[in-house]
Amino acid sequence: MAIRPIAQIGDPVLRRPVRELSKEELASPEMQTFIDELIATMRHANGAGLSAIQVHELVRICAIEVKDNPRYPYKPNVPLTVLVNPRLEPIGEEQFDNYEGCLSVPNLRGVVRRHARIRVRAWDRHGNEIDEDIQGVTAGTYQHEVDHLDGRIFVDLVEDPHTFCTWDEFKRHHEAEFADRVRRLVQRYGS
Repeated sequence: MAIRPIAQIGDPVLRRPVRELSKEELASPEMQTFIDELIATMRHANGAGLSAIQVHELVRICAIEVKDNPRYPYKPNVPLTVLVNPRLEPIGEEQFDNYEGCLSVPNLRGVVRRHARIRVRAWDRHGNEIDEDIQGVTAGTYQHEVDHLDGRIFVDLVEDPHTFCTWDEFKRHHEAEFADRVRRLVQRYGS
């Protein structure tokens, strides 16, 4: 399985519009191979998610998976989920501060306000309907990946630039507190 190069911040592809897929195009062997490569690239990079645009494909697809991820030891596990043509809607007004990083922005983290509950409507990789309520820190991961499909990177959404830090400084100064916050979200929402 091919591992694709991941676009880095500054690459214009990350700001380009993506297009939705038809069910016929989604079912094609080429698109199914691409989805396999997207998943393999995400896993190879130890990402919690990866959007097609990050690997230079301008289609509305992203993959999400957290399975004892060494980059995010405090995140709850999320089964492999492929979202095709996803649309997100906030449920309620509650938000939380999410310390985010990104495979397209290596060695940088920052705090982004995310909705604590969202409704996800999409297709899976086989064109089956997905309509789910996603909560807690997992909702933050979904929002992060779908933002990519809309040409946004987490650094665009950081309200307080003082929260930017390298991964090493995050681990040294912020990870323990953030991990406690994530545990509270998981206790409250189960994810």
